[in-house]
Amino acid sequence: MLPCILFRNGNVLFVTKIFSCVKEIFLARPKDKLDGTDRMARFTSGQAGIVRSLVGQVAELVGGPGAASEPPAGGSEGPGETADEALDVDLAAIFGSDAPAAPPEDPVLARLFPDAYGEDPEAAGEFRRYTEQGLRSGKVAAARTVLATLPADGGRVRLSAGDAEAWLRSLNDVRLALGVLLGITEDYEHELGDLDPADPREAYLHVYDFLTFLQETLVRAMR
Repeated sequence: MLPCILFRNGNVLFVTKIFSCVKEIFLARPKDKLDGTDRMARFTSGQAGIVRSLVGQVAELVGGPGAASEPPAGGSEGPGETADEALDVDLAAIFGSDAPAAPPEDPVLARLFPDAYGEDPEAAGEFRRYTEQGLRSGKVAAARTVLATLPADGGRVRLSAGDAEAWLRSLNDVRLALGVLLGITEDYEHELGDLDPADPREAYLHVYDFLTFLQETLVRAMR
């Protein structure tokens, strides 16, 4: 259930302060005429710590303990290498007869891996049996790209096109997970404005809002 580090400082103002002064994150910068454009950003140590923690927790929820830190099979994934390029897909695991056919019981996992055919459980189960393991591997690989390109103590981040795509996928997974845990609806911005300061969700909602903003600036930088 994503234990998180947000309240380790015992003060909701800590999280609010980390994100309250942010105006822009990702900007597109020409790299050179041959290689195209990099997406650049600068993170404070607090921002980097929270993003890395949440991305790592989702990776381990999806891939199991150690999934966020283990190198991808077949070699280590590095900046500039896309998640798909770094991933050595285990076809035997994907097509094995013991692959899951039922939706996950965990509500966060069920949101990350929804049924493909909501009105046909048999078709949904068959589709899941052949695809879920590959989807899990892809989500873990994307998370590892974020962790490999975002320094633990913050600082400058420079993303290739492949890195940026992996960041978008991983950030979306974190937002989906937080959305389930916090019961976030489309009106969350209005809810955040009217939230009681004593509500224990306040810091998490600020983080969710920041992650949404982070995605938006990255999308703009990729255009």
